[in-house]
Amino acid sequence: MAAKNGSLSINSENIFPIIKKWLYSDHDIFYRELISNGCDAVTKLKKLDMMGEYSLPEGYKGRVDVIVDPEKKTLTFKDNGLGMTADEVEEYINQIAFSGATDFIEKYKDKSNSDQIIGHFGLGFYSAFMVADEVHIDTLSYKDGAKAVHWECDGGTEFSMEDGDKTDVGTTITLFLNEDCLEFCNEYKAREVVKKYCSFMPTEIYLSKANTKETQIIKEEEKLPDDEVLEEIEPEKKEAAEGENAEAAEGTEEPKKLKIRKRPELINETQPLWTKHPNECTKEEYLDFYRKVFQDYKEPLFWIHLNMDYPFNLKGILYFPKINMEYESIEGTIKLYNNQVFIADNIKEVIPEFLLLLKGVIDCPDLPLNVSRSALQNDGFVKKIAEYITKKVADKLAGMCKTDKEEYDKYWDDISPFIKFGCLKDDKFCEKMNDYILFKNLDGKYLTLPECLEIKPQDEEENKENAVDENGNKVEAEVVEDKSEDEASGENTEEEKKEKIIYYVTDEQQQSQYINMFKEAGKDAVILKHNIDSAFISSLEQKHQDVQFKRIDADLTEEMKGEGTADEETVKALTELFRKSLNKDKLEVHVENLKNENVSAMMTLSEESRRMQDMMKMYNMYGMDPNMFGGQETLVLNANHPLVKYLAENQESDKAPLICEQLYDLAMMSHKQLSPDEMTRFVQRSNEILLMVAK
Repeated sequence: MAAKNGSLSINSENIFPIIKKWLYSDHDIFYRELISNGCDAVTKLKKLDMMGEYSLPEGYKGRVDVIVDPEKKTLTFKDNGLGMTADEVEEYINQIAFSGATDFIEKYKDKSNSDQIIGHFGLGFYSAFMVADEVHIDTLSYKDGAKAVHWECDGGTEFSMEDGDKTDVGTTITLFLNEDCLEFCNEYKAREVVKKYCSFMPTEIYLSKANTKETQIIKEEEKLPDDEVLEEIEPEKKEAAEGENAEAAEGTEEPKKLKIRKRPELINETQPLWTKHPNECTKEEYLDFYRKVFQDYKEPLFWIHLNMDYPFNLKGILYFPKINMEYESIEGTIKLYNNQVFIADNIKEVIPEFLLLLKGVIDCPDLPLNVSRSALQNDGFVKKIAEYITKKVADKLAGMCKTDKEEYDKYWDDISPFIKFGCLKDDKFCEKMNDYILFKNLDGKYLTLPECLEIKPQDEEENKENAVDENGNKVEAEVVEDKSEDEASGENTEEEKKEKIIYYVTDEQQQSQYINMFKEAGKDAVILKHNIDSAFISSLEQKHQDVQFKRIDADLTEEMKGEGTADEETVKALTELFRKSLNKDKLEVHVENLKNENVSAMMTLSEESRRMQDMMKMYNMYGMDPNMFGGQETLVLNANHPLVKYLAENQESDKAPLICEQLYDLAMMSHKQLSPDEMTRFVQRSNEILLMVAK
């Protein structure tokens, strides 16, 4: 066959059914598309008036009407915008994907602001065929001498167009719904969908039911020209007043009232809060907006108002909600808008992932949309928007920490999951927030990371008092001065290399024994109780190589130990006794002289082993032995405690195994939760011990 070049051919008879079926994933979205077209038509007409190419009628007020008619199974969208001529219908309706908005912007690009035009692709109108068997268009252009046009299509590729009888400028689109989509001509369903997509569109949107039987009562002076009066209601006659009240009663006669057919209901708010300057908004307005949009009646912690005009147009409000981490999902809701038209919830390309935990609205007319307006192109521009939002959040939080630390402390427990998640996901955000991440210590005080790492200088006076020579005689402490720069530099280097440890607590109740010992030893720890904290501290350790986090039961610090050590024979004997009593041949047992004589036994687990076990749980590696990675719990016995002394001296006692088991479980309970079987045995054993005491 000879070589051949040409253009691909697309058969409209085949492509149109695909467009109708798959143009949008959500079938209710046709409401948004047709209403957006109506809003665009109104916006264009106003712009023509501003440019002097058209004069709006006196008292003109742009609006879009949505009329449901369950009896006729129709749904009507009516606007009083600029309308279309027959040529424009031929160009914008009969030719698929030729956008009238795009053409309008090109024609008036030097005279108008394109940001106010919603539609750009020309496919939105065809969403009507996803729910309708037949669609009619009646339109009359604003242009002088224009004739009304009537257009019909039954869902195929054939259409009919003729002169219409419309007398007012604008466009009316009537959908004859198919049997599977009759729910969309239900008034309540229509209200739900319109509020979902069009609550903040820039043109007033009214919803009504054709031939409604519903009525409403108004005062006579409130009557509008379009109101259909059904009945005049005369005021009730009052009995004549006597005495001093007679004159006052004459001027208090109730006004005449009218019973009218129910007016169309205004659905949207044309000037949402985010379009205003932050200085113009009150606290109550922010709270009302939050309650109305997100149906959340718990007051948010605080909010950030985004207002940027350059290098891109972006407005919005981000709320930090108060979340009960134990019982509620922490997934938030970020509603994305384009020129006040709802696009989607939680678009990850625009909103940084960690901010999806928040609630808020983002309106960015500059966003590049695809044909469905339901997704965003993942390009560099979108990333810049996400970076800007991240920066604004970081600046707000840093500013709060600097200027109102007390208030920032109050918020911290609630916002810390957001911040820590953000630090894990975004290095730039982490860098900005590094000095404003707080850690709550055992006394309830909130410390920054630099404050946690601060090394307290030794008390020189205490050192002088305790200074002794090699023979143990008290002497004056020697003060070395005039160190060489090299010596000083060397010491500083060693000090810098020394690892700085931050101890932490995950459960204040369970680990109360360790906390008390820490406090007695004059040491401090921070409270890290959220699931995200494990990953967060690992991330901090990577960024700060000289910092290590350890749970307070990871090891015994020198401050907890008393003088002297247990003899080797005692250690060996107790180790064998506990291993035999507990039937744990590999149990690690240490015997120490603890300062706190009330502590009989405690359990320690190295930080490395704990994190390995946490990782195994995270990845459901329950069948694997944690000890294969080189770590297990260590039982620490206090040689100063009477029970431990008793065991050391009475290893052959018939009570020794019972005491060993009880001490082991008590130590384990302060370390982690017992399993159901272990708890059952512990309770039974406790009862047995109590019976022994009672005899």
